[in-house]
Amino acid sequence: MRGRHADAYSMYKRGTRDYINAYDKEPGSVRSLNGVSKEIGNPSWKRSFLYILVASLASFLYGYHLGVINETLESISNDLHFNGNTMAEGLVVSICLGGGFLGSTFSGLIVDRVGFRRAFQLCALPMIIGSSMSATAKNLWGMLLGRLFVGTGMGLGPTLATLYVTEVSPAYVRGTYGSFTQIATSLGLMSSLLIGFPAKETEGWWRICFWVSAVPAALLALFMEFSPESPHWLFKKGRAADAEAAFEKLLGGPYVKGAMAELSKSERGGEAETVKLSELLFGHHRKVVFIGSTLFALQQLSGINSVFFFSSTVFKSAGVSSQSANICVGIANFLGSFAALLLMDKLGRKVLLIGSFSGMIVAMGLQAASASSLVSSSNEVYLSVGGMLLFVLAFSVGAGPVPSLLLSEMFPGRIRAKAMSVCLASHWVVNFFVGLLFLRLLEQIGPLVLNTIFATFCLVAVIFVKRNVLETKGKSLQEIEITLLPPE
Repeated sequence: MRGRHADAYSMYKRGTRDYINAYDKEPGSVRSLNGVSKEIGNPSWKRSFLYILVASLASFLYGYHLGVINETLESISNDLHFNGNTMAEGLVVSICLGGGFLGSTFSGLIVDRVGFRRAFQLCALPMIIGSSMSATAKNLWGMLLGRLFVGTGMGLGPTLATLYVTEVSPAYVRGTYGSFTQIATSLGLMSSLLIGFPAKETEGWWRICFWVSAVPAALLALFMEFSPESPHWLFKKGRAADAEAAFEKLLGGPYVKGAMAELSKSERGGEAETVKLSELLFGHHRKVVFIGSTLFALQQLSGINSVFFFSSTVFKSAGVSSQSANICVGIANFLGSFAALLLMDKLGRKVLLIGSFSGMIVAMGLQAASASSLVSSSNEVYLSVGGMLLFVLAFSVGAGPVPSLLLSEMFPGRIRAKAMSVCLASHWVVNFFVGLLFLRLLEQIGPLVLNTIFATFCLVAVIFVKRNVLETKGKSLQEIEITLLPPE
């Protein structure tokens, strides 16, 4: 059986080479590194736009479930009888992050086996089930089980959305389209905050908040049935004809040959073989995997999700209405995400990362200063709230959207899905402990020390990005692969 598979794969590769050679001999066919003929220009962005929006529903759901606890945690703790137990409250927040770790860990394996369309539908399923379980929970354990189910979908969603957007987008708008996932996340976060406002006044409203999230999950599963599969995945599976059809749907007929030839140029032997974890951690790709894992860990160690999870609690202690404060947080997040959409393909990924983490250092400095004895009580609120909003704005411009897009661009197609799942595992592990321990650390060491620690991690991130991250703006995935990982 294995021999027949190898023979079929060899025939497929020979056919692909013949296809490329025939294309290269066609008169008047001058191709750039992006696989696009200089005579016909870039493909229309409109062809792939709708499919990007569908994939972004996974990021919307991630943002929604990230923020749904913010306004509802107090009501949930009262109704389920664990009010005042900071560890239990932290566990309600962080248990979905533990589920996210599981989903993220297996996301690469799932994508490689069943493709993106089916993987998105599998991502939607636990979100529907988990939301229903949380909405009907009668005690803490029922809520935790539902949040765990939701978390597995949250772990799958961001990985799938980032990889799919990267693989179906034309190179010249890939950065812009990559920002759509962050915008969708911010819209999901804002939606959860707005829907959660009546939770404190209306008994049982928090259950409605969980029921609502089942709707976009169902839409994601439905619309993916009519979306094209990633041509990169199809090509890797030896389905060249299907990959051509997908490219025609995404780019248009005149661009299919160029896209196929460019895709084939970067193809290396062994793509039909299984990628082992040891190869990612200790093999030829270990440096890029290390950069990705460290970047995701630093993203979470900056303290961003402590803002999203517990901003209501922090603002309440500062004497600010949680509703008005959370609206401001959502607006700041959306404005920053929109700025990233405009700047990603103009300034580049590395510039946005450095500028973003630098702004976060300043913002955390303001929050730390507000907790010091040097600031009067009348100015404390302005520094605390202003620092938090500046922090969210700076994060959403670069540190939020760039790491996922950058790494999905840097990894070769053969290992892209599994390498992303390994890197995102560090994201979920750190995210879990930040969510679990934030309130307790805030009580024990105070906001001054805690915010100083977060600012220090942001400084480490700036230094790390300057020394290790390469720019990928405007380059095709194949060009990036050839540049970073030349054949051994």
